[in-house]
Amino acid sequence: MKTRITELFGIKYPIILSGMSWISVPHMVAAVSNAGGLGILATGPLSVSETRRSIREIRKLTDKPFGANATLMFPGAMENAKVLLEEQVPVINFALGKGDWLVRESHKYGGKVVATVVNTRHARRAQDYGVDAVIATGYEAAAHGGDATSLVLIPTLASAVSIPIIAAGGFADGRGLAAALSLGADGIAMGTRLMTTRESPLHETYKKLSIEKEIGDTLYSTRFDGLGCRVLDTPAARKAIRQGLSIPKLIAAIPNSYATARMINVPWIKLFIGIMASGWETAKQMAFLANAFKAIRIATEDGDCANGVLPVGQITGMLKDNPPVAELFERIVAEAEGASKRVAAMMN
Repeated sequence: MKTRITELFGIKYPIILSGMSWISVPHMVAAVSNAGGLGILATGPLSVSETRRSIREIRKLTDKPFGANATLMFPGAMENAKVLLEEQVPVINFALGKGDWLVRESHKYGGKVVATVVNTRHARRAQDYGVDAVIATGYEAAAHGGDATSLVLIPTLASAVSIPIIAAGGFADGRGLAAALSLGADGIAMGTRLMTTRESPLHETYKKLSIEKEIGDTLYSTRFDGLGCRVLDTPAARKAIRQGLSIPKLIAAIPNSYATARMINVPWIKLFIGIMASGWETAKQMAFLANAFKAIRIATEDGDCANGVLPVGQITGMLKDNPPVAELFERIVAEAEGASKRVAAMMN
């Protein structure tokens, strides 16, 4: 397959691994890149030294292009983003912040930068300061999708910007890839589909749940991590959303923030002072995130169904198996070609 995305990144297939914390780890990134897509390392739960080690590990596992992400509002993200530049990561994906400096510095060594956006205003602004492409995240997506569905968002952005578009949210098979290309996208990003593959480190308990669930078995709320977030519908997720940032959860955020500080290797008191100095709204958001990080981590790594919460997209209801990444990609491409031929035949 040949699209503007395959040409931009030098990859075989226009399929991107979404940067998912505790899932998009080095061996998963390499598996996707080796299969012909673009793996993206999730740096959210990593310290600066862990980010650097992870990048170097990926380079030992693959000689293919890869990327890494930085969610700029998260604690430690700016420091990790600087490591990505120092290590000259081929593709940098940023979200929830202004990444013009990433564009400027990465372009100096020939790197590419992709902004994650959820609306036309963000996409145009990203294009204005020189990003090479955007990931457009629809409402169907796991975690932080936008208000518009991919069916509406993708063609809207395709009419608004001239840079390549990667569609995210609602894509799990070749029919989705063909649809995304028809809507004006140049590739797709998949998280939920790729987290249920052989190479994925997602705990087997949640892989099984993801396959068993239907398309209606997700919850979307701002009361889990403070942002609009889609998660798997489980009793633990319902409880977390019901409690929101109640007094007990606000108190729980304090020890959970200790874990966050250890995770990113920042002194807790420095993290705490910085957050409090930012004002109540920022402090509240960070409390939400501290609790959410723990819930996501114990779901992903430990398979904890009593307390864990897993972000998934609505396509969880389309999952029927747990294939190797390479096999999945070959299947998706074959399905996309078949879908395109069926549509072409109908148009004659």
